[in-house]
Amino acid sequence: MTAKIHSYFKAMAKQRASDLHITVGYPPHLRVFGKLTPLAGSPLTSKSVQTLLFEILTPEQKAQLEKKRDFEMIYNLKNVGRFRCNFLFQQRGVGAVVRYIPAKIPSLDDLKLPEIIKKIISSDRGLVLVTSPPGNGKSTTIAAIINYINTNFEKHIITIEKPLEFIHTNQKSLCTQREIGVHAKNYAEALYGASREDPDVILLGDMQDPETLLLAANCAEQGMLVFGSIHTPSATSTVERIFNAFPQAQLNQARTMMAESLKAVISQQLVPTRDGKGFCPAVEILMTSQALASSLREGNLNQVGALIQTGRSQGMQGMDNHLKKLIEEEVITIEAARAKALDKTLFVIPKKDDEDDEFESENV
Repeated sequence: MTAKIHSYFKAMAKQRASDLHITVGYPPHLRVFGKLTPLAGSPLTSKSVQTLLFEILTPEQKAQLEKKRDFEMIYNLKNVGRFRCNFLFQQRGVGAVVRYIPAKIPSLDDLKLPEIIKKIISSDRGLVLVTSPPGNGKSTTIAAIINYINTNFEKHIITIEKPLEFIHTNQKSLCTQREIGVHAKNYAEALYGASREDPDVILLGDMQDPETLLLAANCAEQGMLVFGSIHTPSATSTVERIFNAFPQAQLNQARTMMAESLKAVISQQLVPTRDGKGFCPAVEILMTSQALASSLREGNLNQVGALIQTGRSQGMQGMDNHLKKLIEEEVITIEAARAKALDKTLFVIPKKDDEDDEFESENV
């Protein structure tokens, strides 16, 4: 028997929705191109929500949800895609937010990412950090990166994630995917084990605690290409987040670690397109150099922005510079760019003619 929620999952795929919200007292809502819109139908009751959600949960999963009050899982619907389901209890009762994971992994070209990224990820070693605020396409970009390596190189790729979102089938590379809580206890233990499993490439779905950060840097120094994911909007804030994770006694070690292992930081934000039919990525790229290594060792993070500017001939680019380029190419509006800009003073929104007239009339 087909679960009723499958119809909503199919609607997500058809309408290119990123998320589905299920809440008592309201009809289901889809987030399409950043905007929440209700699906046709009556508001959901407490009973109908429970029936809708519990139909795809096993008895063990229901028990976990009842006990922890939050539960996350991946649900696979054949020929449609995978869905990251977050179940929760809130004021009105049980509810859920579901993220759509397309069955087909997009390419770097599909995502319109800078060509320099292909050069960065073709390296044999180093630590590459892929960052963005939550909900800005970081997971999709990382999947496209792993897919590029998988289709172009003979490597052993190990991914360590929670949960497993995109599934990579072996192409030129051999892919080993492990899920925290299912195949490993935590990131640090999984990474320690991975370092002894003949990897060429390791992906870490999250990097927060000092132990995992140090292990990742050590793997990079040993000759592996390590990708890490962090929720930050820029290269500078990424390095700051890493340094802030360490106690003062380990700070010098962290600075040396980053100086020796960091190969690149790829930071992105999704910006609504001018035509209102989607999003495009605005990307900041920081790449390793002697000057960067020196700045990291000394903790002079205020120099990172200047290093990106001076490294433009090598392929580096700043977030605000890319936003300006997208405005010039008429891909996005200045209003959309300003909302995502690191320095909003660089994006002055022109006053409309009627606003100028009103201002002048008040001062006659």
